Amino acid sequence: MAEAKTKPNDLSVDAYVEAIADEARRHDCRELIALMSGVTKCPPKMWGTGIVGFGAYHYKYASGHEGDACLAGFASRKGAISIYLIAGFDGQQAMLAKLGKHKMGKACLYVRRLSDIEMPVLEQLVAHSVAEVKRRYP
Repeated sequence: MAEAKTKPNDLSVDAYVEAIADEARRHDCRELIALMSGVTKCPPKMWGTGIVGFGAYHYKYASGHEGDACLAGFASRKGAISIYLIAGFDGQQAMLAKLGKHKMGKACLYVRRLSDIEMPVLEQLVAHSVAEVKRRYP
């Protein structure tokens, strides 16, 4: 089985944020670091070269595929900030309806800027996602 390329490392989270060209995006990323650090009670850590992750868990699917992932995380991408959550937890759709301007993939929330969304709702989403990860993968 192939080894995951995205895993925690010792790259600098501060250097990652400082390298973001757009000042408003850098500010949003700092806000996300504060929010996710508070929710997870874990310090930020780089996962690969482009994901800021908080905490970790080990998963194993029925197919036999297994690996490690961060409890919560985000990445500054060209068009949006990608916020990594677990998919399909109770109440997720109701929270997303209150969040504000966003797009949702299977387990990835996309926001252009934090000013487009309700931060207390995002905090709830992250907290519920972390709780669901811990429930599914004790």
